[in-house]
Amino acid sequence: MTVVLDARATVAKKKKVTETVEKMVTLLKGKLGKVEDWGVKENGLYLFFPLEIEKSSAKMITTKVSQEDDIRKYLLIRKI
Repeated sequence: MTVVLDARATVAKKKKVTETVEKMVTLLKGKLGKVEDWGVKENGLYLFFPLEIEKSSAKMITTKVSQEDDIRKYLLIRKI
């Protein structure tokens, strides 16, 4: 999953979003790999979260992420 924060996001906001995603994955009994900070691009600050979750849990995560004020955009893709 990739999330985009405001380009001026502070370290505290990055940490808050990372912790939120970690909690969601833990609650859904999934696995979270090493989070990658892809830095600031033209649209904002990009964070990449390699996830292993059940297909049924994807809807829950996207719903929760879409409700986060600090996240401007997100993309969750399934690896086949």
